[in-house]
Amino acid sequence: MRKLQVQGVHHITLTGADRQTSIDFWEGVLGMPFIFDQPNLDNPGEGHLYFDPGDGRLITVFTNENRSPDPRRTPTDPGCVHHLAFAVSKASFSQCVKRLDDRGIRHSGPKDRGFMDSIYFKDPMGLLIELACYRFEPPTGCTHADVMIEAHRIRVAAGDDHIAEVHLADAIERLVESRQQSLSADRSAKSPY
Repeated sequence: MRKLQVQGVHHITLTGADRQTSIDFWEGVLGMPFIFDQPNLDNPGEGHLYFDPGDGRLITVFTNENRSPDPRRTPTDPGCVHHLAFAVSKASFSQCVKRLDDRGIRHSGPKDRGFMDSIYFKDPMGLLIELACYRFEPPTGCTHADVMIEAHRIRVAAGDDHIAEVHLADAIERLVESRQQSLSADRSAKSPY
C-alpha cells in the first residue's frame, strides 16, 4: 500500500451568494485579486469565480444570482469546515479591528494564540474567517512548519501546555544551528562582557 502524496493546497471552493456579493467580499474586503471567471462546469446555472489569496493558490466561489447572503453561522458538525484562516502581515493585522469596525463587520477582537495573533469574523454566507499573523519569521531555508514542529518538541519536553514565544525562539536557534554551518567548534551561548 502506498500514499497519495500531496504537495500543498491546490484550491478551496466555497458556495457563495450572488456574483457581486462574492467579489465585494473576497476582493473588496480581503483584497484577493479576482483572477478568473467561468460557469460552474458541473452546474451551468452557477458562476465559478477564482481569487488569489496572495500565494498564487486559489480560493474559488460558486455563485448563483438566486442566492442571497445568509449571515447565520455555517454548520460545525463533524466533517464540516469550521473556519478558513488567511495569513496577514503584522502591519495589516494591526489595522484589522479598525477596518472591520469601519465596515460594521462584527468580529472577535484580537486573540493571542501564543505563536500567532488571530481575529475572527464571518463572510456573507456565515463561514467563519480567521486572519492570522505569525509572531515569527522562519530562518532562511526553513518554513513556518519547520519552526512549529521544533517548537512543539521543545514545548512537550518542557511540559508546557501550549507553544509560547520562548519555544519559537529556541526552535529558531536550533534550526539555525542544525542547518547553517559555522567555523566555530563551540556554538553555545556565551557572554563577551
